[in-house]
Amino acid sequence: MLRRTAPPALAALTLLAVTTGCSAGTTAAAEDGLTTVTLALDWTPNTNHTGIYVAQRKGWFKDAGIDLRIVPYGSTAPETLVANHRADFGISYQEGVTTARAAGQDITSVYAVTQKTNVTIAVRAGRSDITSPKDLDGKTYAGFGAPYEKPLLRKVIRNAGGEGDFRQVSLNTSAYAALYAGKADFAMPMPTWEGLEAKLGGKPLKEFRLSDYGFPAIYSTLIASSDRFLHRRPAVAKKFLAAVDHGYRYAADHPEQAAGLLIDANRGVLTNTALVRESERLLAKEYYRGAGGTIGTQSAARWKAFAGFEYRAGLLTDANGEKLTKAPDTSSFFTNAYLPDAA
Repeated sequence: MLRRTAPPALAALTLLAVTTGCSAGTTAAAEDGLTTVTLALDWTPNTNHTGIYVAQRKGWFKDAGIDLRIVPYGSTAPETLVANHRADFGISYQEGVTTARAAGQDITSVYAVTQKTNVTIAVRAGRSDITSPKDLDGKTYAGFGAPYEKPLLRKVIRNAGGEGDFRQVSLNTSAYAALYAGKADFAMPMPTWEGLEAKLGGKPLKEFRLSDYGFPAIYSTLIASSDRFLHRRPAVAKKFLAAVDHGYRYAADHPEQAAGLLIDANRGVLTNTALVRESERLLAKEYYRGAGGTIGTQSAARWKAFAGFEYRAGLLTDANGEKLTKAPDTSSFFTNAYLPDAA
């Protein structure tokens, strides 16, 4: 849900990718007869991306006639690459798609990687003075400067019985490191990554889940495409998402093996293998599957609820940068039509 600033090395890689032909452009025919499809990452490879790498290592994209090119994250957000047709698909999150689509950009969510909101409000585990979000009044929040952070936190704190008044500083380190260094009182780390990293590093966190305090559920990690691509290449889109779905279902059923495949594909990046495996187990247990065991699907109610929050907070603007005067119709912000079991 919270996007970090990319390190310079990754920025350089992405800039190279988006200027070298089909490696980050529209779908094209590869030399071996496969169809080249590009996917832009939202951060360095991690367990939110497991299904992608599982499908790639297992050969399921090639079985579908697809040569997948993964574009590393850099200075250009995946939403921008997708909306400007420089990538066919991109890893995104609900706030990113909502903001872009409301502004008239060509981007649509096609697959929900996580069904459960993958972000929490967290404090050091030993903070006995903070037992509820209402106790965050007057405290210091360490975040990444995204516009929605403050209204989100204010809503949760008020719903818990507080006033919603707090100070804010920008993070230049991990959330749990900032908390343990005394630079802030609370942050919003991902429980499936930073929360586990903190625990494994001997710096455990106490977490408050947003949904426990009336905040609408969020698709924290999703895959987006553009209407132009979906309308021009519907068969390719369905084949791509069928392979993706196969990968995430495998990860949900076989977290240990899936973690191993992710690590094997990214050995230079994923050096904390204990963290990767612990994260994969947690995602498989609580996050990949929704109610009734669904994987990948999205609901109209969830998209409407979150867009409504963003509109009321004054966070949504149109193509001219003017604030919206009514909540957007989110029926076009997402689609389940390209999932493998869709009619």
